[in-house]
Amino acid sequence: MSARQYPIRPIPDDDPRFTLGLTLDVANVLVEHGYPKVTAGLDFVDLQQALYRFLYVGNEGASS
Repeated sequence: MSARQYPIRPIPDDDPRFTLGLTLDVANVLVEHGYPKVTAGLDFVDLQQALYRFLYVGNEGASS
């Protein structure tokens, strides 16, 4: 099994790849797989935060 690639270390100060477009693309992929369309602002914010945690933070701060 290969080593994990995520979360990215160190966390970039300003990663130009982490854009509004990235979050919109992920939201569209969810729709393509049968999930409801992200239309509410807070759902969009939550999706963007989840992407950020996956990409840069991991589970160090998560409580069980």
